[in-house]
Amino acid sequence: MEKSAGEVPEQVGETAVSAAREVRVVFSRLRRRLREIGGNDVLTPSQTSVLSRLSRGEAMTASELAVAEGVRPQSMAATLAALEGHGVVRRDPDPNDGRRQLVSLTGGGHDFIAGSRQAREEWMARALQHDFTEAERSTLIEALALLDRLAQS
Repeated sequence: MEKSAGEVPEQVGETAVSAAREVRVVFSRLRRRLREIGGNDVLTPSQTSVLSRLSRGEAMTASELAVAEGVRPQSMAATLAALEGHGVVRRDPDPNDGRRQLVSLTGGGHDFIAGSRQAREEWMARALQHDFTEAERSTLIEALALLDRLAQS
């Protein structure tokens, strides 16, 4: 028998369902706001995800990126073409295998990521300082520890 929308699943309490719904809604709003603040109206979420992944360190092949991002190689090729068009990634021959190309961030890509992160963090810090009390900021820090635990479960 199918459950109707809003019905509590078996073995899950109403507060768990309510909390899950609220976390999803709030994080969706926050994600949209952070995208606005970070000047990310030029790049798609997929493109931003690839940039973020490349900013963590080593260059990757297009195939490795496709697997890591859970997309088809054709989709990754289109994403990388767009990012190259924006001048934020480049492809270089793999020194260990000349048949492969490694994708990495350009200087402009590093600058874009750093600027976007800084803008988002500055906006959040100002908002937290201006609109929240010290006690609310402490509560938020405690709640974030719980959300981190949720993300790891």
